[in-house]
Amino acid sequence: MSAADLAQVAASGLLIGLLYALIAAGLSLIFGLMDVVNFAHGELLMLAMYATFLLNRAAGLDPLLATPLIALFLFALGLVLYRGLMARALTVTVNRGMVQIFITFGLAIFLRGAAQFAFGAEFRSIPKSWLANESARLGPVILPWPQLAAGLIAFLAFLLLFLVLRSEFGRALEATREDREAVALIGIDRERIFALGFGLGTGAVGIAGAALAAFYYISPDVGANFALIAYVTVALGGFGSLAGALLAGILIGEVEAFTAFLLTPSLKQLGMFALYVAVLALRPQGLFGARQ
Repeated sequence: MSAADLAQVAASGLLIGLLYALIAAGLSLIFGLMDVVNFAHGELLMLAMYATFLLNRAAGLDPLLATPLIALFLFALGLVLYRGLMARALTVTVNRGMVQIFITFGLAIFLRGAAQFAFGAEFRSIPKSWLANESARLGPVILPWPQLAAGLIAFLAFLLLFLVLRSEFGRALEATREDREAVALIGIDRERIFALGFGLGTGAVGIAGAALAAFYYISPDVGANFALIAYVTVALGGFGSLAGALLAGILIGEVEAFTAFLLTPSLKQLGMFALYVAVLALRPQGLFGARQ
């Protein structure tokens, strides 16, 4: 194993880890705000990928240019889903957790079935994009431009999320997260904050889906694996922590890349789950979560 090999594997792990982190960020934001684990998160990613595919087929729009449109589409969809489904689920007083699970799980089944009905079960991909088959070279490290662009987009999206959280809206979001009942006394509309927070979380996964569609296959089941990684990332980083999601996503990307390199690509997730079990045993609140 040479230094060049190590650098190549580390770079690949970093790029995919940034995408894992962005996918997990939306999940972490929604959970931290409303204590809701969205079991349709992977299907929302799948929906973003199909929307990117359709824009490319219908208008020839490159995934890079489609990313802002997909983010806005998923943000608007998040608002609709919150108003139509989640707002009602949050008002339930008996078995609220189970109701939320059934609603989001039912939404996941519906979206997956609708995608299979509309597009079939076969794999699809975007055949032409600006960066397809292009690579950048940094010394001995070769970085495919689609993956490099996706990693940069994910990093910029994280910077935007952190800036939003430092704004007046972010302070209202944090206040609502800390005490949902008390915020009404200082004039903060909790329902509006919840709706915008849910939309922000789905918008983040929309950005990830558009970036991912540039180089990854698209199918009705594509979101399931990424959703599983997102759940592990959120738990590893600490529920409700965006910084934790970022660092945990990068860590999981690196562990996955080195596991695939040292063992075999078919066992690449073995290292990720071993790390998760170890952290769960030693620090149940996650690496960056607050101890209860």
